[in-house]
Amino acid sequence: MKHYNMPHDHGQNIDTVLERMPCMDSFTSVAALFKQMSDSTRLRILWLLCHCEECVSNISAAMQMSDPAVSHHLSVLKKSGLITSRRDGKEVYYKIADNEQTKLLHEVMDRLFEVECPCTES
Repeated sequence: MKHYNMPHDHGQNIDTVLERMPCMDSFTSVAALFKQMSDSTRLRILWLLCHCEECVSNISAAMQMSDPAVSHHLSVLKKSGLITSRRDGKEVYYKIADNEQTKLLHEVMDRLFEVECPCTES
């Protein structure tokens, strides 16, 4: 156990907390994830892809943006591991990645927007 030489003792066990603190690389990764989420267009696209799989043209129409602009955002989201794609003939379809981070993001977004997931049956 590493001992941290704290300048003040406030009666709390900060050493125990610091021992459990994730490494700096983990904080860097999470900060990069939050950076992706701080763009309202990417957030809208990600919300859409949480609820359905879609092609660039349909996403562009839904976002009222050009295909190249949407493609740029999709590329950024894919690079960060938040979405995946699959090709079917000439079309490329995008959807939320299937991992614990994106499941948590989906739940958080639905709660923040106070909407019920349209994929959930009542």
